[in-house]
Amino acid sequence: MAKLKNISLALALLACASFTILHHGWADYDQTKPTDFKAKIEDLTYENPHVLAKVKYNKELTTVYLAPVTRMESRGLNADMIKKGTMVRLVAYPHKTEKNEMRAERIFVGSEKYELR
Repeated sequence: MAKLKNISLALALLACASFTILHHGWADYDQTKPTDFKAKIEDLTYENPHVLAKVKYNKELTTVYLAPVTRMESRGLNADMIKKGTMVRLVAYPHKTEKNEMRAERIFVGSEKYELR
């Protein structure tokens, strides 16, 4: 029984470590360079751990990390509101090393502002 308990504990620790490695923290993004721009949603992945929007920024396809689904919805923003083809305004921070990646601080849909952090 103790051996099974140790194996279960090891698997739980391994799972937690793998999610920590995959998590995108704010430290990877340059918060000294906020970027405020309008773009059309080219593609949207509305699932956890983060909603991902593909938009054109400086004529290049850029991945913008939004908030997790639960946070988006608790703030009144759902997938239908930002579906493909929707024009949005984003305030986002560029990734420090990945050229075409950003993390959004807020998104404006129409005249409504949604805080994502």
